[in-house]
Amino acid sequence: MSARTNDDVYPRGIKLGVDVGTVRVGLAQCDPDGILATPFKTVGRDAKKNSDVRLVVKHAAELPAVQIFVGLPRTMKGEERGSAAMAAEYALLLVEELARAGLDIPVNLVDERLSTVTAHRNLHEAGMSSRNHRKVVDQVAAAGILQHAIDMQKARGTDIGRRVQAPAESEKPSSAPTLQAASGSEPDTSTRGLQL
Repeated sequence: MSARTNDDVYPRGIKLGVDVGTVRVGLAQCDPDGILATPFKTVGRDAKKNSDVRLVVKHAAELPAVQIFVGLPRTMKGEERGSAAMAAEYALLLVEELARAGLDIPVNLVDERLSTVTAHRNLHEAGMSSRNHRKVVDQVAAAGILQHAIDMQKARGTDIGRRVQAPAESEKPSSAPTLQAASGSEPDTSTRGLQL
């Protein structure tokens, strides 16, 4: 099955959720029917060599994943600031590494307001001590991002989020990712406010 589908249909199969932080990157995956997102792995962020990006792509290939959702942290007012720019840049790195690996797996940015706060609360309610949260909170946040995405896809019957595409060769000097709204995406599908 091809990972890319028509704009009015979302890809079906195993999907990855990615929660990008400055120190760690959390990963989650869902079952092929897109019912339940589960925490998968936490990897150290390597902003210089991007070895974590290659690891995410390796996992995507091994599953095999049909789509990757990267959380886009917005403020409560819906604004996109520094952490949103970091997530968008990370999504672009994923797109470029997927292309280098010969993988046609779409990467979408999706709203992730309060995912880490919710993950900490859920871990606390599950009885985990606060000092142990650090080991798993990023992958739990990634599971929250992914669960939200697959639930919205099913509810709307269409893809969601903003598709990230590598810039054309003539645009390569610029590091700004090209964002394309998926059909039926979240209310704010413009690229305004994304400072890169």
